Amino acid sequence: MNMNRSTLNVLFALMVIVTIAPAVSAQQNARPAAAATMAANLPPNYVIGPDDVLGIVFFGDEALTGDVVVRPDGKISVPLLHDVQAAGLTPEALRDSLMKAGARYLESPNATVVVRQINSRKVFITGRVARSGPYVLTAPTTVLQLIALAGGLTDWAEEDQIVVMRTENGSQVRHKFNYKDVIGGKKLQQNIVLEPGDTIVVP
Repeated sequence: MNMNRSTLNVLFALMVIVTIAPAVSAQQNARPAAAATMAANLPPNYVIGPDDVLGIVFFGDEALTGDVVVRPDGKISVPLLHDVQAAGLTPEALRDSLMKAGARYLESPNATVVVRQINSRKVFITGRVARSGPYVLTAPTTVLQLIALAGGLTDWAEEDQIVVMRTENGSQVRHKFNYKDVIGGKKLQQNIVLEPGDTIVVP
């Protein structure tokens, strides 16, 4: 039985990594190189969130230009402009907000906003998988796909007791996931698309 599981893990890991690995960046052991997903993979209409790193350029004004990290309260600190709300906005909407604020100090402000690192769209996987930890999502990713990216289940994982912990309307909700059933083509509705903040628990 252990050999069967190991073989399935390898096959699914290879299949999933080929299809979605460029869109999901692992954050293993909080190593900065693995934590960041660059703006090249930015989804359309991306919404900025806490911990994202933004590059702000005001053409012709170096004092207002630089990289900033979105704080936990959703704001960024920009010289002269002070605190500006960034979380919940698209880069284009933030650009408009910055240009409006900059008009108080500049004659014809012209700014750009680039998301340099995506750090806000994190999900977590813990328990009996090969590589537990946080992962950054930049594309729709299912439970099965994230398990594969985490290296698959270990030999003693309880594959029929996996749960996805999610906060819905302020309360923790448990979504069941039966690994054996899903890879066998059953209960496919359990293979939900993950949302930022989800935690997969593999007992």
